[in-house]
Amino acid sequence: MKSEIDGAKGFRRLIPSMTALIEFEAVARLGSFTLAANEIGVTQAAVSRQIRELEDGLGVRLFHRLHRSNILTSEGEALYNIVSTSLRNIAGGLDRLSRGSEPQELVLATTAAFSHFRLLTKLSGLRELMPHLTIRLTTQMFMADLRQKEIDVAVRYGDGKWQDGTSFLLFEEEVFPVCSPQWLEAHGTPGSLKELAESSLIDYDSTSEGWMAWEEWFRAVGTVPTQMNFSFRCTLYTDAIMAARHGQGVALGWARLLQDLLASGELVRVTDESFKVKDAYYAVVPHGRSISPTVEKLIDWMRREASDHAVGS
Repeated sequence: MKSEIDGAKGFRRLIPSMTALIEFEAVARLGSFTLAANEIGVTQAAVSRQIRELEDGLGVRLFHRLHRSNILTSEGEALYNIVSTSLRNIAGGLDRLSRGSEPQELVLATTAAFSHFRLLTKLSGLRELMPHLTIRLTTQMFMADLRQKEIDVAVRYGDGKWQDGTSFLLFEEEVFPVCSPQWLEAHGTPGSLKELAESSLIDYDSTSEGWMAWEEWFRAVGTVPTQMNFSFRCTLYTDAIMAARHGQGVALGWARLLQDLLASGELVRVTDESFKVKDAYYAVVPHGRSISPTVEKLIDWMRREASDHAVGS
C-alpha cells in the first residue's frame, strides 16, 4: 500500500512553495528581510509577501517582527531546523554529483585555546589520515554562531544541548592547578588549599560559556578562601598557560585540553585536588550541514586523539 505522501497528497501538495522556503531560510539565517532580499536578488517586499503567505498557509507565526530585528518563534525555529537541513543536504548532494567527490575543504570553528592546545600540534596526524583534506580554521573567544558563518563543524564546551546543530561528545574534562616544574621547585608544593590561594595565582577571563575560574574552583573543591593572591591576570586562557609555562605562577589546568603539556612535563600538577566539571567538549555540526563521511572521520579523529593520549588524573 502506498503511503499518504506517495498517493493523492504528493510532495507538491504537502510542501509549500520552494521559493518561500528558500526565502524563509535566508531571513531566519540573516535575521533580516532586507539582507535576505539582497542575498537572493529580489525586493524586500517580495520576501515579506512570501513569508506572509507561508505563515498563512501553515497557520502559524514564524517571526517576532521587532523594530530592528526579526526573531524566530518556536514554530519558526522548528521549521528553520527542518528547512536548513534539507536545503543543505540537497545542495551538498548536487555539489558532490557535479564534482564526483566529497568536499576537500572543511571549515572548523574552535576557540583559540582548543586550536592551540588540541589541534595545531596534531595536524600532521590528521594530514596522514586524510591527505587530500584542507582544514580552514576559524577561531574566536566566544561560542561560534552557526547561523551566521559558513561552518562545517564547530567545537564547543557545554552541555551538548544546542538548538542550532547536532552534537557529538568529544571528551569530558576535569580541572586542577598546574605550574611549571621550575616554579614548583622554587616555591614548593602548597601544604593546603589556603596556602595555594596565597600562592602566585594566574587568572584569566572566563570568556567561554561555562568555563571555571579560581573562585568557582575553590568552592567546588570545598573551600572559600578569604583572600587570593593574583600575581598575573589576562584575558586569554592561552596567555595564562604561557605565563604558567614560563614560571609566573599557578594556573587552572583543563586536563584534556593540556594533556600534551602535562605528558611532556612542561606543566605539572600542583595539588591532588581536582574537580570533574559537568560540561564537556563537543563537536557540533550545524543544522543544514551534511554529516558526511569526511565530517564523521574528522570528529572520530578528534575524539580518538583525546582518548589515546589522555593523562591520568
